[in-house]
Amino acid sequence: MGIFSVLVVRAFASLFCRKVAKDYSHPEVKKQQDEDKKMRLQGQNPDAAQDGDFMSEAKDWAGELISGQTGTGRILVCLVFILSISSLVIYFIDASSDGVETCIPWLENTTQQIDLAFNIFFMVYFFIRFIAASDKFWFMLELYSFVDYFTIPPSFVSIYLDRTWIGLRFLRALRLMTVPDILQYLNILKTSTSIRLAQLISIFISVWLTAAGIIHLLENSGDPPYFTNSQSLSYWNCVYFLMVTMSTVGYGDIACVTALGRGFQVLFLLVGLALFAGSIPEIIDIVKTFPKYNGTYLSDRGRRHIVVCGHITYESVSHFLKDFLHEDREDVDVEVVFLHRTPPGLELEGLIKRHFTTVTFFQGSIMNTVDLQRVKVHEADACLVLANKYCPDPDAEDAANIMRVISMKNYCEESRIIIQLMQYHNKAYLLNIPSWDWKQGDDVICLAELKLGFIAQSCLAPGFSTMMANLFAMRSGEPSDDMQAWQNDYIQGTGCEMYTETLSPTFTGMTFSQASELCFVKLKLLLLAVEVRPDDGGDTKISINPRGSKIPANTVGFFIAQSAEEVKRAWYYCKACHEDVKNENQIKKCKCKNFIGGMMVHSVLKSQQIGQHITTDGKPVQPNGVAATKSGLQPPPTAVAKTGSPVKKSVSMKEESAPEIVPENPRAPIRQDPMRNGHPVIVQPASDFDFEKTEMKYDSTGMFHWTPARSIDDCILDRNQAAMTVLNGHVVVCLFAHSDSPLIGLRNLVMPLRASNFHFHELKHVVIVGAVDYIKREWKTLQNLPKISVLNGSPLSRADLRAVNVNLCDMCVILSAKVPSNDDPTLADKEAILASLNIKAMTFGDIITNIESMGDSKDALNNMGDTTVKRPGPIYGTNVPMITELVNDSNVQFLDQDDDDDPDTELYLTQPFACGTAFAVSVLDSLMSTTYFNQNALTLIRSLITGGATPELEIILAEGAGLRGGYSTPDTLSHRDRCRVGQISLSDGPLATFGEGRKYQDLFVASLRNYGMLCIGLYRLRDAALTTVDATSKRYVITNPPFDFGLLPTDQVYVLLPFERKQSRFSFSETEV
Repeated sequence: MGIFSVLVVRAFASLFCRKVAKDYSHPEVKKQQDEDKKMRLQGQNPDAAQDGDFMSEAKDWAGELISGQTGTGRILVCLVFILSISSLVIYFIDASSDGVETCIPWLENTTQQIDLAFNIFFMVYFFIRFIAASDKFWFMLELYSFVDYFTIPPSFVSIYLDRTWIGLRFLRALRLMTVPDILQYLNILKTSTSIRLAQLISIFISVWLTAAGIIHLLENSGDPPYFTNSQSLSYWNCVYFLMVTMSTVGYGDIACVTALGRGFQVLFLLVGLALFAGSIPEIIDIVKTFPKYNGTYLSDRGRRHIVVCGHITYESVSHFLKDFLHEDREDVDVEVVFLHRTPPGLELEGLIKRHFTTVTFFQGSIMNTVDLQRVKVHEADACLVLANKYCPDPDAEDAANIMRVISMKNYCEESRIIIQLMQYHNKAYLLNIPSWDWKQGDDVICLAELKLGFIAQSCLAPGFSTMMANLFAMRSGEPSDDMQAWQNDYIQGTGCEMYTETLSPTFTGMTFSQASELCFVKLKLLLLAVEVRPDDGGDTKISINPRGSKIPANTVGFFIAQSAEEVKRAWYYCKACHEDVKNENQIKKCKCKNFIGGMMVHSVLKSQQIGQHITTDGKPVQPNGVAATKSGLQPPPTAVAKTGSPVKKSVSMKEESAPEIVPENPRAPIRQDPMRNGHPVIVQPASDFDFEKTEMKYDSTGMFHWTPARSIDDCILDRNQAAMTVLNGHVVVCLFAHSDSPLIGLRNLVMPLRASNFHFHELKHVVIVGAVDYIKREWKTLQNLPKISVLNGSPLSRADLRAVNVNLCDMCVILSAKVPSNDDPTLADKEAILASLNIKAMTFGDIITNIESMGDSKDALNNMGDTTVKRPGPIYGTNVPMITELVNDSNVQFLDQDDDDDPDTELYLTQPFACGTAFAVSVLDSLMSTTYFNQNALTLIRSLITGGATPELEIILAEGAGLRGGYSTPDTLSHRDRCRVGQISLSDGPLATFGEGRKYQDLFVASLRNYGMLCIGLYRLRDAALTTVDATSKRYVITNPPFDFGLLPTDQVYVLLPFERKQSRFSFSETEV
């Protein structure tokens, strides 16, 4: 009837209600209509507005209401869906009973009453849709209009007849097809795959349930006109029957008996079979494509989490987790959330499952705001970006990682970011990010800078790169009876790591030397540096082995120890409670007022008493309470006072005169002139300030030596020129590179060797052997650094190596800038390995070289038996000091043909790495977790490795113009006063007596008190039976040996040397203490 009414109205209007059209063409009519509409919007032409203004407003209102464009519209659409499903549920309840028609009075039928209320709402919604329809005729033929035709009227008829007929109410199941639209309104479905999946499932289920309702109605009613051949089937049996039929299984336990039911079944098979065969496979394919790791991170209350992104592979994740979750770290209650655009492989998935309590993986892009929200970057304790160290294009890798940082900072400015970068020059782009703030914890680990910095320090102290790499990497360091003696010594040292802890009030007022001595002798800890806050309240700075200054309260110290638990002794130590404790493991937290008060005045006085006012038998003692002796520092059996009574523990200051102690040597040595006018005169030695201020010898920051820019042509040597040049005690850099190879940043190798805490005559000449076309691209960053020469040749040419006196060098560095091949990555180190083996196979006995005279050398370490003493070089290439950079860790097995390392041995356990002759960039992976747990640790490592890089220098280098020269001022010259790495021999010099069976503690204390040098490790011959340093042998690194470790005459000691402004040699004589 509805359709018929619409047709009649339209026919009547077309015949009798036509307006007289003006003689306008179609474009003119449209133009006129647009002008009329514009005038109506402006409130003009009211006569024209009367025709359709009310209907237009009603139509617009109804259209907005049902379209879901407004909040009210979304609520209405969702309400219609909910009520449709509720009406369908009522149908399920009624259809579960026998029969399709019952004679229950309407007032007693609760389900019918509820259904009537729903249908009244549906009728109102039908009229709203009718008003909003542009074409009323086609609206009457819509699917949902037919649903309303067959479901709304029966509810009203049942009131009149007092009979309940199920009828066609099952058509409400077709409303399930609107589920995708509803979910999009609610912003639940956001991707095309999820929307398509929802559409397929909703169409399949709605057709299935609707067809089941038809079978239920036809089979329970029977065939007309008598309806006598019906069968009793529940609705759910019909649902089961249709699924069996659509799937072509056909069990036969249920079948249609009516003609209408069978006829419908035949027609439905054509549709249902096609629907089943088409929808189910597509649904399965979409489900397979759905990311398995596409959820949202749910953080536990009170538990921190970090987000790790970038280069996520099994190797990078396993190395990261091994260090991050190491047992030596104290209470690592941090969950690691990995975010990567591709799902994990089987190996990585297995690794994640093994750490399921602390590791979670999500698939997504760090560039997508939705994915950042899923992993809760705004709540993360830090975000770590890993770089692909083996990528063919380092600049592209850095650019991608910097974009990840920009994305995270754009999402949450307060996020703490720690990023790995390949190239040093790309650090400048991070400074362009407005929210990048070093002071808030943002940090960058530049692999090229640190890698070459480690190698540069090995040029000054062979093996130092191995020691530092082991310090910031978490390793167990458990010796074994199955290992050789040298391996056990090395393994024990690898268990040492760098930790920070606040010094107890006992240390307040001490000098660094006194505190370091107390920590080593009493607490069995190595205090390396302290965090210093300037008097002006500026940013804190890390001072390594400082001289002269006193330690203020609440100072943070940097320690080398086996675990974080050991370092707590520095915070627990109390003079009043622990002075007599012999076992360092018994130093626990005490409850005396000195420890609790912390910063009380009497604690300060007490620490001064420890440093200056303790006597034993009338002799000056060390801060640890052990008396000093002439031959060294051997502790007496029992410390007693001069009167014979035991020393009293007193918290207050003693009223006695302070005994004389050994000076800390905070300034240049002084000399005493003969008597002048009857009085001795103390005169400071001549300073080099006047010389320095006349020319620009240092860069503008005063941290590095500087020279005016030189052309590379002025520094290029040919083979003959190199052979005629006096080269001895220099550094040879064997560089493999093509003209278009990625830049590795040679500046990072040379700058640490040009630090201003070296005097100019101490700088080692650097000779680069390689393709000059490549070096020209690097030269812009090297042109302002002095003492650099270039030999255009091949590192594999023995003639070129002999020309640069490789046998007389202090270190031969083998580097490669070539891109690893994707076909076989293990061949990435072929040139470096060949060069190493080539040098080892060379002999130099028949070659006459120019040797610099020892008398002309003013090396500050000559009298200390330093290894840089100018002497004839070795005869065999196996004795040439060498360090080889490797890309692939497994290739370390090819460097030494006489080692017995298993091919699967970890890099740090191999003989070349233990000896300091091999270095791989993979050892820097541990710096990510080290930086997260302690940001100052990276600052300490960087300042020690790079020779003194500062944020000011970073800004200057970011300009791309290289180092700038600066005039020497007292402020810039003061920057030279910082320690540097050195290596002292025990075979001769003033420390030679300690190599004669003395203990490491004696050497540590004497070096610290007499020379201000901080000993941090040993470099020992692998074959302890050898007694001469010239013998063919290899050395290995021992990090922070135990206090009772025996010394050998052939040992070499790693020390942190203070800067001496005086350019003359040290006058080392063992001071009596």
